[in-house]
Formats: sequence, structure tokens, C-alpha cells
Amino acid sequence: MKVGLIGLPTVGKTTFFNLLTHAGIETSAFQSGKLDANFGLAKVPDERVDFLAEIYKPKKVTYAQIEVTDIPGLTRGEGKGGNQFLDNIRKVDCLVHIVRAFKDENVIHPEGSIDVLRDIENINLELLLADLQLVETRLERINTSKKITKEAEAEREILKKLREPLENEIGVSDIELSDEEKKMIEHLDFFTAKPMIIVVNIDEDQLVNGWEQREEVLRYCKEKNLPVLEISAKTEVELSELDEGDRAEFMKELNIKESGIDMLAKAIYEKLDLISFLTAGEDEVKAWTIKKGTNAKAAAGKIHSDIERGFIRAEVINFKDFKECGGSMAKARELGKLRLEGKEYIVQDGDIINFRFNV
Repeated sequence: MKVGLIGLPTVGKTTFFNLLTHAGIETSAFQSGKLDANFGLAKVPDERVDFLAEIYKPKKVTYAQIEVTDIPGLTRGEGKGGNQFLDNIRKVDCLVHIVRAFKDENVIHPEGSIDVLRDIENINLELLLADLQLVETRLERINTSKKITKEAEAEREILKKLREPLENEIGVSDIELSDEEKKMIEHLDFFTAKPMIIVVNIDEDQLVNGWEQREEVLRYCKEKNLPVLEISAKTEVELSELDEGDRAEFMKELNIKESGIDMLAKAIYEKLDLISFLTAGEDEVKAWTIKKGTNAKAAAGKIHSDIERGFIRAEVINFKDFKECGGSMAKARELGKLRLEGKEYIVQDGDIINFRFNV
């Protein structure tokens, strides 16, 4: 599960990267010319894992994880030239666009002013241009090939179908394609085919009192089916430096019910259509990441191929039921909440599973 953080320079991308991954990468208000992407792992906070860890007191606790890439700031016109930074995120599963609403005279905005909607549209345009460039490059390669295979010919027809809409600023995800056509161009990793989340980076005052353009931006994103999170990176940094008691008090003062970084990690997970099933014992409590709709046998394969191959039954209880039983498996059995499921059972988010297998 890979995520790319994109946006203009000086919007706070690397700060968000550090908050997600605890990487401690140096950030600078004027560092817009860096050439290297940052890579790290972010854990997906999960109160169910916390609860199970309290019950089992395991040697190890493992949360679901997201691979995060922090892309150097994009500037206008880079997508058209086949931007090298964008190539770093061709293979990501989801894009998180950090856009700036916060005001700070010491941090220069590359466009000279704060305009959230303009910046969202500018980055979207760069992604469209990069996809159009890819279409042109692929078409040229196929057209100049000495021998055009059946597969290349089919790809060429789909690329020709994509070219005009992209020229008219219509992304790949909004172009009508059959499932077969989508599969044939999947390897090209078009940016505008990827799910995206918008994160508006606000300051503490805006967190309490709102920000200009808010309604306009929310309306625009709703029309484009883009989830929006309003997060103050500066406030999140302050929260991360406090101990648990002070953090709770500070969040209460600002009327923050949940850390924005926790919300972002969960939103990415949800946008990618992912769920977690859980395993629990004295050795380890762990959240395992699977796609929604995965059956029990395939889920067992996430743990080990031997468990999938020798699958017999899955002993299952959903976390909500387990919690209602006070965290007692004995009570869960007594109340009939623990059940045996076969290989075709569709695993649900929060299922605690013990796989029975024989190899």
C-alpha cells in the first residue's frame, strides 16, 4: 500500500511526511529546490489493536502500515515536460495533495498569494499534462515499432481514446472505459486514474474560526468526488511533542476530537478500499491489511502461504462482539459469539481470526 504526498513547494508536505512516519527529515520554508523524494512507513492508528494489546500483553504489537513517498514540490508547467519527481510516484496506489491555506509572511508562496482552489486546479493540471505526455510517448513508441503485436495494437486504440479527453482536461478516471480496457492500461499507472485525497493545511486560528474559500473548496471537491481533510500541520507538530495528558487537554481546548494525522492515515486506508483483520495472542497482536471482499482462505495467505494451502476453518469473532464480552474469549464462546467459518467466508473489518490449518 503506497501513498504519494504531492503539492506545490512550501505547503507543508515534508512536515506531514514527518508526522506520518516520524522520519525527522529536515524541513525549510525556502527549500523548494530539493531533488530527492523522501520514503518512509506510517502506521495506521487502530484503537482495536490498542485494546487487544491491553488484554493480551503481547511481546510485540504491529499496526497496519502505509508506505509514504514525499515528492519534492511541483511547479507550474513541470508535468508537460515529463517531471522526474512525478516518476517517483507512478507506482503509488493513492495521491494525497497537500494544499496551503495557512498564512505566514515568513513562508513565501510560489504563486505569490494564498488561493486554495487555484492551487488544487494547478496541480490537477500538472497531473493531466503528465498523463497526456505519457499517452503521446507510448503512441510514438508503438507507431515507430518494427512489429506491432496484437496487444500493442489494442493498447494503441485505448490510448487514442484517452488523448482527446486528456487534452480537454478530463482525467482518466472520468473517461468511460470497459473493465478489459482498464486492465490493459493498468501497467501505465496514469496519475489521473489514481484515488486522491485533498489535505488543506490550515493554521491554529483557521482551525478554530474557519478559512476563506472553505465553502467554495468543499463544494468543488464534492463535485469532483475528492475527500477533503482540514488539518493544521503546525498544531499536529505541537500535539506530537506533548505527553498524553497534556495532549488530551490541548485537543479539548481546540475542540479537536481526533488527531488530524490519525484521520489522514485512516482516510487513506478507506480510500484504497482496505480493511484490517486482527490476530491476537501472547506473542503478538497484529492488524493485517486486505482488500474489502477478501475471503477467509485468501486472508490466511496474508499470514503465510502454508496456512492458505492447508486451510481447514477460521475461528472468527468480530472486535465489537469481543469487546462487549469484556475481552474474554471464554465468555465469547459461552455466549456463542465465536464461530467457525469456511474458506469462502468474506472477512469483515475488525474480525479477530484464528486460522485452523494442516500442512
